[in-house]
Amino acid sequence: MNHWLGVVCRDHVRRGTELGIAQLGHGKRDGLARLTAGDWLVYYSPRTSLRDGEPLQAFTALGVVADNEIWQAHEQNFHPWRRRVDYLPEVTETPVRSLKLDLTDQPHWGHQLRRGLVGLTDHDFAVIRAAMHTPVAAR
Repeated sequence: MNHWLGVVCRDHVRRGTELGIAQLGHGKRDGLARLTAGDWLVYYSPRTSLRDGEPLQAFTALGVVADNEIWQAHEQNFHPWRRRVDYLPEVTETPVRSLKLDLTDQPHWGHQLRRGLVGLTDHDFAVIRAAMHTPVAAR
């Protein structure tokens, strides 16, 4: 089992969680092919929406890859690759700067996120998962 961080705007994360799917890299197949059934996927959203969104910089969803099937959707002229993900309900959106992570311990840590999918250490995943399950009032 691996832990992954997918970088996707919050609007797209919300649509994906409603559909029970993951879509990365603007619909490219490569990132999804790195995931296997049972892997954890955490979404990090730098912005609220793709083009004109407000800065967000928060973890916005958390789930487990459901199976090893990757398929191509057909939405008019857009044909993105997708995977099924079982998302945890009622997670708390968590600002990245509120957590002490290996990921953000390096200068210019955000540059690696441009790849759209990066591996998470066990430590970082445990911290993120715990924070996303903590009620806001308890923080």
